[in-house]
Amino acid sequence: MKIGITCYPTYGGSGVVATELGKALAQRGHQIHFISYALPIRLDSMTGDVFYHEVEMSQYPLFDFPLYTDSLASKMVDVAKYHDLDVLHVHYAIPHATSAFIAKQILAPSKDLKLITTLHGTDVTLVGLEPSFLPLVKFSIEQSDYVTSVSQFLQMKTYTMYNIQREIQVIPNFVDTEKYARRENLEFKLRIAPQGEKIIIHVSNFRAVKRVPDVIRVFDLIRKSIPSKLILAGDGPDRSESEKLARELGLYEDVRFLGKQTHLPEILSASDLMLMPSQSESFGLSALEAMSCSVPVVSSSIGGLPELVVHGETGYIAELGDVQRMAKYAIELLSDDRKWVMFSQNARKRAVEKFDVNLVVPIYEKLYEEALNESRIPLSVK
Repeated sequence: MKIGITCYPTYGGSGVVATELGKALAQRGHQIHFISYALPIRLDSMTGDVFYHEVEMSQYPLFDFPLYTDSLASKMVDVAKYHDLDVLHVHYAIPHATSAFIAKQILAPSKDLKLITTLHGTDVTLVGLEPSFLPLVKFSIEQSDYVTSVSQFLQMKTYTMYNIQREIQVIPNFVDTEKYARRENLEFKLRIAPQGEKIIIHVSNFRAVKRVPDVIRVFDLIRKSIPSKLILAGDGPDRSESEKLARELGLYEDVRFLGKQTHLPEILSASDLMLMPSQSESFGLSALEAMSCSVPVVSSSIGGLPELVVHGETGYIAELGDVQRMAKYAIELLSDDRKWVMFSQNARKRAVEKFDVNLVVPIYEKLYEEALNESRIPLSVK
């Protein structure tokens, strides 16, 4: 199949999943065309079956704001027409599903381009609920040929918040468990923790919903009981505040701000525990990648995280904002080597048996095939 994929190219779960999906599909023999305003961050290797099409933005004095939705729709039309796409798979509803619907209608007289929309989280739980966006998001979802979400939590949220009258299929995020596997890197570990300290990690785009300051506060409590270091991988609007807090608490020498990283398996493999205290998390891809590297996770009980992290087996779950409880769980786990080994093995096993790329990508393939075999999927009541 010839598949177009549109996603945000920045450091975030939806773009990562979309890019890894495209790469995996290309390895399975499909032709993949990425359409976005910049090269996706995980698109680090281009093969003969993977292509990138940049959305060109024009600036006119008449317009105060760039018309990305329109420019994206036009690029989708061009790519679909000249590369004979079968399917257009858009990740994150705003504005991708809207642009894709416009492109589909433009092509309709001569081509039945199938539209798949995957919902990832804040596109429907936060941004999409803005009064100016809600009708557009609802319309775009219902006009897609197929709709998927990355968790049962997000599926039910979308049904109730938008009164969606069509099926939304849950297809979880996935991980390449061969790439994301624990491989000890003693040189890196010694550089971070020269005295054998425990290494705590957090990976995110440093937005407010990730609650990075909570990570630092939890680490402050852990450090008072167990010699430890904190790695913060990623970047975003809350990084400056987080650095300031680390200095104020006297932790700065024990906290490493690594910025955006492309070699996460090596960093995760050196880590003993992941902290994810998010206030909004429809799935938790970073937690899954950590689990695949045999790293237990302590997270909030938000969104899709309880579908991923099994409390008392692969990690622990605490109420949102309960810094004391998260620290207690972390100290308990890091203080008991036998328990840590069991949790580490359980985390890896769950990633391999439930979320491996070779289990999930075929589900998307089947979805594309079903879409191509039907002229139009009628709306159906959930």
